[in-house]
Amino acid sequence: MLRCKYYGIISTCYIAVFHTGMNVKCRMYDLSLCFLSLSARVKAGIINGTEAKPHSRPYMVSVQKDGQHHCGGFLVSDQYVMSAAHCWEENEKFTAVLGAHDLSNSNENAINMAVEPKIHENYHRENYDWDIMFWKLPEAVKKSKTVSWISIPESNEEIPGDTVCSVAGWGKTESKTSSVRLLETETTVMDRTKCEQIYLQLTSRMMCAMHPGKPCQGDSGGPLVCNDVAVGIVSFGRNPCESSKLPEVYVKIGAYLPWIKKIIGKV
Repeated sequence: MLRCKYYGIISTCYIAVFHTGMNVKCRMYDLSLCFLSLSARVKAGIINGTEAKPHSRPYMVSVQKDGQHHCGGFLVSDQYVMSAAHCWEENEKFTAVLGAHDLSNSNENAINMAVEPKIHENYHRENYDWDIMFWKLPEAVKKSKTVSWISIPESNEEIPGDTVCSVAGWGKTESKTSSVRLLETETTVMDRTKCEQIYLQLTSRMMCAMHPGKPCQGDSGGPLVCNDVAVGIVSFGRNPCESSKLPEVYVKIGAYLPWIKKIIGKV
C-alpha cells in the first residue's frame, strides 16, 4: 500500500505544487488536499431546492449560534441530534431548534434547547475525515407531529450507485440569501469508484451524491435520506456551490455504528 506523508494544509499546497521529485501519486493526493482546503470547504446547504411541506421532516434540527442558523442536524433518538463535527466551534455556545419549519415564525411553538457537543475523537479538520458528532439535549423530548427522530442504518452496507435520495435544510438559496423555510431536493448516490477519481482523499467513512439542487452554505450536518433512513451527513463539496458537475461528500453513517452505540447506547 502506498503511504504518503501528510504535511498539513499550508505546507501541503506548497509541497504539492513545487516538490516535483515526490511520488506522483502522493503529489496528486497532496494536491487533492490542497484543493479541498482552498475551494472545497464549503458548508453545504440547498441550491435550487423547493420548500418542504411544513413538518414533513420532523427530525430536522436547526443548530444555531447567537440565535442564527449555523448548521443542520437531525434527531436520531429522544435526546441526541446527529450532525457534522466541523459545525462545532471552540468556545462558542450553541442551541438546537426542534420542530421548526419557518425559522422566522415565533408562533410555531418550536423547541429551543442548549446543547452539549460530543465530537468524534478522531475528527481531523484538515481533511474532514471522521466528520461526525452529536449534540446532546439537556432532556429527552417526546414525539409529536412536529418533533420525531429518524432511523439510521443497522449495518455498514454500501448504498448502491444511482439510488435516489434527498437532502433538506435552511441554507443558501439560489439568490445567495439564507432561507428561513426548510428546503429540500432530490439527490442521487454516486458509485464510490467514480467519486474516488474526483476526491482522492475519499475514505471508507465517506460517500458521494450528485444532484441539481446542490448543497451550499448553511446546511452542513443535515441528513442524506434514502428510503426514510438517514444514511449520510452533509460534509463538504467543491465551489462554486451552483455547480452540479461535482458531487457532494457525506459522512457514511453506517461506518460509525460502534461509536454511535457507545454514545447513545443503541442503534
